[in-house]
Amino acid sequence: MQWILTTPEQPPEWFIQLVKQHTPASSGLFAAQLFWQRGIKDKSQLAAFINHKTYQPASPFEFEQEMQLAMARLQQARNAGEKIAIWGDFDADGITSTSVLWDGLGQFFIQHQQLTYYIPNRLKESHGLNERGIDNLAKQGCKLIVTCDTGSTNIDEIIYAQKLGIDVIVTDHHTLPAERPPVTAIINPRYLPQDHQLFHLSGVAVAYKLVEALYEKLPSIPQDPLENLLDLVAVGLIADLVQLTGDCRYLAQLGIQRLQADLQQPPAMRRRPGVGRLLELCQKNGDRPTDISFGLGPRINAVSRIQGDASFCVELLTSRDVKHCNELAEVTELANTRRKSLQKDVQAQVTQKLTQLDLSTTSVIVLEDPQWPAGVLGLVAGQVAQETGRPTILLSTEGTTENSTPTPLARGSARSVNSVDLYQLVKDQAYLLHRFGGHPFAAGLSLPVENIPLFRDAINQQLRQSLGSVNLTPTVQADIVVTVADLGKELFLELKLLEPCGMGNPVPKLFIQNCWFENAWHRNQQDWQGKKVQYIKTDFNIHDDSTKNPFPGIWWGHYKEELPLGKCDCIAELDYNTYKKRYEIRLIAVRPSENSELNTQHSAHILDWRNLPSPSQFPNPQSLILEECPTHWDDLRAWWRRCLYNNQQLAIAWSKPNHQPPKEIWLTLVGIAKYLSRTNQLVTRVQLLEKLKISDRTLFLGIKALKYWGFTVTRQDRDLLVSWNPSTVSETKGDVAVAQFLAAISEEHFQQQYFAEVPLSTIVAMLNRLD
Repeated sequence: MQWILTTPEQPPEWFIQLVKQHTPASSGLFAAQLFWQRGIKDKSQLAAFINHKTYQPASPFEFEQEMQLAMARLQQARNAGEKIAIWGDFDADGITSTSVLWDGLGQFFIQHQQLTYYIPNRLKESHGLNERGIDNLAKQGCKLIVTCDTGSTNIDEIIYAQKLGIDVIVTDHHTLPAERPPVTAIINPRYLPQDHQLFHLSGVAVAYKLVEALYEKLPSIPQDPLENLLDLVAVGLIADLVQLTGDCRYLAQLGIQRLQADLQQPPAMRRRPGVGRLLELCQKNGDRPTDISFGLGPRINAVSRIQGDASFCVELLTSRDVKHCNELAEVTELANTRRKSLQKDVQAQVTQKLTQLDLSTTSVIVLEDPQWPAGVLGLVAGQVAQETGRPTILLSTEGTTENSTPTPLARGSARSVNSVDLYQLVKDQAYLLHRFGGHPFAAGLSLPVENIPLFRDAINQQLRQSLGSVNLTPTVQADIVVTVADLGKELFLELKLLEPCGMGNPVPKLFIQNCWFENAWHRNQQDWQGKKVQYIKTDFNIHDDSTKNPFPGIWWGHYKEELPLGKCDCIAELDYNTYKKRYEIRLIAVRPSENSELNTQHSAHILDWRNLPSPSQFPNPQSLILEECPTHWDDLRAWWRRCLYNNQQLAIAWSKPNHQPPKEIWLTLVGIAKYLSRTNQLVTRVQLLEKLKISDRTLFLGIKALKYWGFTVTRQDRDLLVSWNPSTVSETKGDVAVAQFLAAISEEHFQQQYFAEVPLSTIVAMLNRLD
């Protein structure tokens, strides 16, 4: 990973003094440096950035004729008593957008009688309008659909709705089609100039602007103030991938204040009791923007990822019924717990698949698996993209079909990195796709399973051609250099001037040099019921030579063994933990310092005990003994890091493997499948791996081969159910699949044979390279 330090720009003294007026307890130097580096270089800019009262927001009628058309149609619907449907989306921006329109339009139309809403099911439907949902709304007598956070590119579906007598108003912020869609009105900030203060509005902010315009057109009708919607706007803005500049920042600032004021009320008096309960469950109190980005946003998103249907989240955000909201919040929290576990499982499987890729010749990572839950693929794709520096597309190939295409479809998510316009990249392969949508940083797509190899080749070729000689490398960027002595309340309050942070104004990244870690320990997280969640967090103290006092920190998703020994450099964010009531750093990246002792040779710390007759003859029981023969250098590396952390020697003690022939392993797998299908017993992947002595990737190929020989393998939570259906036998495809399975076993056997015989000097050299 390439580490980049933002070129330090020393602001002039007059600017430092200007910032210091807002940070009386500290010098203001760090904040001044960040403002200056981010282009805020005069008094008026600084004032508008820090104090929303000095900012002049844009009128909703900056959308000009489109907003006028929308107002006219809404007034017509009100006068005629027509039924209106809000068509939302299932992510946090879409849920908050729907909630804003539900509460906002609810001031002008009777909820549940004139006004309804529809949220697509993430696991059964895609983003955007669809004919089945439109049919359902037509049967209910709806004459107008108002979309939010979706709809700009749904040309065919809009025409279909019109044929059923339903008009469509689109409010959205996603990429525009080549021509204006045939709608009554479309409110999308992408029609505005890029430097317009409304250009970066998210879906929830666009929905708010529609309601704001209606409040201005019909000011005598609404009973509740428009500002009551701002807390929902803040949640959607901070949870979504939009730049928090211009009106986005202004609305987020106002909304956070509104949210905090509501949370200070007793639960029975809150406008948003569901938000308050959800914050309690995730041990946050809503006084930090990160409480939204790390607390509320992921939990709202988790519902559709796990359950598919997230409609009840609108009730969670808008209902005043405290008991009902508490129940919905607890369901939401449990969904998030399940999401964490699934995400960790898929992340491990993706990591294993990545070892089979040659990243030097891969520009876009495209991976698929029939058992990956589609709901968490976007999250994992984002992690992989950051770690590899390459756009990443993960697909679930479980083989579902739609009415318009009888062939099995793969569904997945894509995430970008390194300023690659992912939307355009995917769009250029539209001839291979069934559906797609999104924006430059993230996209969703579906395509026939048989098209995946062609899609992978085409999208890689296109990006390679556009990059030319430029190499994609993962990067992490730091903004300012600090010491451990700088960490604490004063620096936190300085950096707080930049909040709320987001795209275009990221959380400041701190570069700390020549530090070291002590008292590190890791544990599984627990949910609100006290049950363990399969998600790791490491706690530690960080030291350096600037002070004798350590400073606490956390590292999400990592084990303590992954912290280097000796002197390190690290990049971190400074935060305040309201649950523990302490200031702490959140570790982003860490590496041994250039002068670290880790760069020395380690031959004296590796013992070669291979092929000793029995464990009882191992000379030193204090060593960490590795008896299982690896198949990849990464396997060894994990054990080696553990030894370094515990200051142990590593004893490689595997024996020369005694392999079953690949065909016998295949016959054993078939025999297990026959037995399980006959007895209806369940089996886990781990049990199969232990019985067959093969890797997870090879097992996947074996399960794939079984399907062509009449066995259907389905997942039931963490277990596998095998059934027999002779009508699905395809001998031609089956022979090919079995050959792939046998080849994978042979490759594994070859690798294990290599590690049984490779000289110790080679192992030492490779481990030094890997460190």
